[in-house]
Amino acid sequence: MSTNPIISYEGVEQLVMEDFVKPSYLNYAMYVIMDRALPFIGDGLKPVQRRIIYAMSELGLGHSVKHKKSARTVGDVLGKYHPHGDSACYEAMVLMSQDFSYRYPVVDGQGNWGSIAAPKEFAAMRYTEARLSAYSNTFLSELHQGTVDWGPNFDGTLKEPLMLPARVPNIILNGATGIAVGMATDIPPHNLNEITAACIYLIEHPHADLKDICQLVPGPDFPTGAEITTPGQEIAEIYHTGQGMLRMRAVYEIVNGTIIITALPHQVSPEKIIEQIAALMTAKKLPMVADIQDLSDQDEQTHLVILPKSNRVDLEALMSHLLASTDLEKNRKVNMTMIGLNHKPQTLGLLEILTQWLAFRTRTITRRLEFRLNKIKQRLYILEGLLTAYLNLDDIIDIIRSSDDPQKIMIKKFSLTDIQAQAILQIRLRQLARLEESNLKKEKHELEKEKIFHEKILSSPRRLQTLLKKELKSEAEKYGNARRTIIVERKEARIIKEVELAPAELVTIVLSTNGWVRAGRGYNLDPAKLNYKAGDSFLCCAHGKTNQAAIFMDISGRSYALPAHSLPSARGQGEPLTGRLSPPTGCGFIAVLMGSEKHKMILASNSGYGFVTTLSNLITKNIKGKAMLSVPKGSLAMEPLPLHDFVSDHLITITNEGRMLVIPVSILPELPKGKGNKIIQIPPARLKKGLEYVKLMAILPDGASIIVHSARQSMRLTPGNLVDFMGERGMRGKKLPRGFQKVKRIEISQVFL
Repeated sequence: MSTNPIISYEGVEQLVMEDFVKPSYLNYAMYVIMDRALPFIGDGLKPVQRRIIYAMSELGLGHSVKHKKSARTVGDVLGKYHPHGDSACYEAMVLMSQDFSYRYPVVDGQGNWGSIAAPKEFAAMRYTEARLSAYSNTFLSELHQGTVDWGPNFDGTLKEPLMLPARVPNIILNGATGIAVGMATDIPPHNLNEITAACIYLIEHPHADLKDICQLVPGPDFPTGAEITTPGQEIAEIYHTGQGMLRMRAVYEIVNGTIIITALPHQVSPEKIIEQIAALMTAKKLPMVADIQDLSDQDEQTHLVILPKSNRVDLEALMSHLLASTDLEKNRKVNMTMIGLNHKPQTLGLLEILTQWLAFRTRTITRRLEFRLNKIKQRLYILEGLLTAYLNLDDIIDIIRSSDDPQKIMIKKFSLTDIQAQAILQIRLRQLARLEESNLKKEKHELEKEKIFHEKILSSPRRLQTLLKKELKSEAEKYGNARRTIIVERKEARIIKEVELAPAELVTIVLSTNGWVRAGRGYNLDPAKLNYKAGDSFLCCAHGKTNQAAIFMDISGRSYALPAHSLPSARGQGEPLTGRLSPPTGCGFIAVLMGSEKHKMILASNSGYGFVTTLSNLITKNIKGKAMLSVPKGSLAMEPLPLHDFVSDHLITITNEGRMLVIPVSILPELPKGKGNKIIQIPPARLKKGLEYVKLMAILPDGASIIVHSARQSMRLTPGNLVDFMGERGMRGKKLPRGFQKVKRIEISQVFL
């Protein structure tokens, strides 16, 4: 019989899973935040970008030398400073070289480095070559002048700069994007001339507010140009909070009846715009466009031509529609989160960014001046010893020739230090010439002047500020250029409604008893002669135009609307309305309406209540309809009655008992929806039991007569006869003559002019 071995955990540290995972994840999160995704405010760079620039400088890839293979640079970066994936490192390098991604590119690439149309479709690093751009000097010119702290690389064999001594606020000039753990950054680029002007203004006016800065920096400046249409007040609020949304719009011009797009919002490609417009054309949602062409080339990186179908197309309205329905107008998120001077992640406004960067730059200049001053002092110290040697040159030569330890003797005899004595011993014979002595005296004189200059600057904050301003102006003159992104307020782009896109053709909408609908061209269609499914038949029809809405009513008093041009052709049997609409169970459709939205009509129920409303009130986008007419329990909605003239029309109401009442339409209330007022009196008890209800309603134009049909006989009632049936709203009505009380239908006979 075997036994399980006893497992001993003696000497093994044991932790609860939560106690182990939580600090491990926090350490990982802090690494991603501090050392990967967020830029440092001082140089505006993430670690990988900083290491690429430093590695290229160490390879001697300045802006004036020959390009080298990108794989060489990536290999150095990965092998010495950044032990991560080569594809991510190369992609970061590519991004810094694209003039459509970076406002001021840091890398000068040779080969296929992507394009606006396909920024990610760049060649592999074994094919491309690169060197640093001239702008990179703003990071590297002071690197070895004691301006920054250095730390060990990942394996401790080399030293790398923990930041670069940027001479301009790159954090806001080129911007940055990145996603960390629990936070992200999206800093837009800005114009160098404007930012340096704002920095100089802040130096001269340390108590300036954001309003003053916004006078100099109206907004971001993206490399691809385009327009920013966000109002200035909103931009100022973004600069205040460090967060917000910018609205960017393409730049276009109308030339000879065509639309030419010359600039797109940042990170929007011409291919995407063409794809979006083509999709709209395929879906028949852009009938006014004939074609779109991409004529972009190396000289014009963005040149899209939109050709309208005819010269009657309103090009401004078309462009407004395209701006609203494609990425020709796009919102750009702003989230100015970065690693601040306190080495903590924070979201800063523009004023705080510039203030902190100026503090960083002031400290950098101070360190540079102090470093240089120390070098000057050390050299002057050496020069004093060398000049002492030249004053006693013969004695020095004798001591060196005759003594076993000349350094000690020189120190004792001429009151020198070890460092000075060592420097004298390193003098070469050819440096003993008289001319060399004069050169040393000249060098000492110049260094003493430089020492005084540095000491004056370091002792005077005002002189330090003057130097800072001078250097900022110098950098702006070297690398600054005109603004590319136009900031202008525009009207909000508007999507053209689907009904407006459709051509305004005459159409007849046919509705069957079972709720099947179809649409035929023109008004000459005879609905009765159409083919219907077995058990189905013609119910009603309406005439209108294809750019109007077809409105349907059901027996519960709900209204529905569908675009007329979207309905199936009358050549077939149509389609059921329930396929597109969702009426209450058991509620069939009773009418279809079309016409001007201002047209008036009467909505009424067979309980004898109703009101006047306009067609616009019946239109809705809700597939479940809109409750227009409140129908009492047990009652049904009747077919709506379009009015001819609200002032002169009369309403004829006939009950199933043969009672008829004629009242002026003008005495009915106009309501957007509801139950309405009582039109004809029906005893509540009889109405509740279904013994009496309204059977027919009709609109009687002024001067018209009607024909009442009952069984096989009919009777004409002229305007003179109808006077007997006229009354006030809510009356009981007068009974029709014997034999005509079971009315089947009424017919408007004629109008007397």
